[in-house]
Amino acid sequence: MRKMVFRCFCCCAQDDEEPNIRESKTKNYPWEIYSLKELLNATNSFHDDNKIGEGGFGSVYWGRSSKGIEIAVKRLKAMSAKAEMEFAVEVEILGRVRHKNLLGLRGFYAGGDERLIVYDYMPNHSLITHLHGRLADDVLLDWPRRMSIAIGSAEGLAYLHHEANPHIIHRDIKASNVLLDSDFQAKVADFGFAKLIPDGVSHLTTRVKGTLGYLAPEYAMWGKVSESCDVYSFGILLIEIISARKPIEKLPGGVKRDIVQWASPLVEKGSFDRIADPRMKGKYDIAQVKNSIQIAIRCTDGNPDNRPSMSEVVDWLRGGVRRKKEVMLIKNFVEEDEDEYEDDDDDTDTDYEGYRAAQSAARREWAGSKIR
Repeated sequence: MRKMVFRCFCCCAQDDEEPNIRESKTKNYPWEIYSLKELLNATNSFHDDNKIGEGGFGSVYWGRSSKGIEIAVKRLKAMSAKAEMEFAVEVEILGRVRHKNLLGLRGFYAGGDERLIVYDYMPNHSLITHLHGRLADDVLLDWPRRMSIAIGSAEGLAYLHHEANPHIIHRDIKASNVLLDSDFQAKVADFGFAKLIPDGVSHLTTRVKGTLGYLAPEYAMWGKVSESCDVYSFGILLIEIISARKPIEKLPGGVKRDIVQWASPLVEKGSFDRIADPRMKGKYDIAQVKNSIQIAIRCTDGNPDNRPSMSEVVDWLRGGVRRKKEVMLIKNFVEEDEDEYEDDDDDTDTDYEGYRAAQSAARREWAGSKIR
């Protein structure tokens, strides 16, 4: 097998240039370069019975290595320039990062038309499986686990934004890209769309990639990507974790409504109990629910300059769990009597343009919020 390690400098251009991928033989990377034979043996020749996931990129298979270790193997569907680039990006990014809340890379194989990435196996699958998939009715995610997953995901993103060198923008934060280990600890995964941010660069302009419902407005419409875009996606994910609602839902008549449009009127009225997943049957700390939802609203502000950093989000979430801090979003919100808030019957814009166009006067007020 030809042993290759790709170096991908995909972030250095401000436009849509293809990344410069070249082979490096000088750096000692901490992963293993597997043989095709070993991965075929581990996955029973990629048998359908071993398949644990599938997407546009290809399929993921469970396997057991020759050392007896459970592994997950991502097999790219077809070899193309795009697939080659995403493979190189993911291997490069995963080789740079080491954090308890980021999915670990065990190694890879690159030869002929096969591109295989080997990860640690996550026995509790993905977050989306528990929120919307086949395990949703089992309600294995009680409130403490949900908060642990939210904080762990936030810590993984904070590491990418503030500690990795250069900083990294994930660009595809969503429930299916948060995996859960045997203790339900969150592992942020799938770095195929990630961007490295050189020092001194605040944002890049690039082709839009990611998943509808999680995309920040400035990124979806103009391709402006920054760390703040990940913050927005995390805000969507946080509401999703708390409510078990999908990021976008279809209303009668085929009109679509996003999760922020659904939650905002409830936040304005102080009806946080109506946001929490009813399958938890009220077994949650309402103060923590309120704190977390308010953080999510801050994260999804229509103005990227008003969004917090992920390090701030981590501090606020931890503080909410310790019940030593509370996020304040609207000046009037601190008053004891929350019954004064009236339902906003006009909050019915469901098209993306309507959502982008200010996102209601109340949301603009939240931009001036403060933390105590």
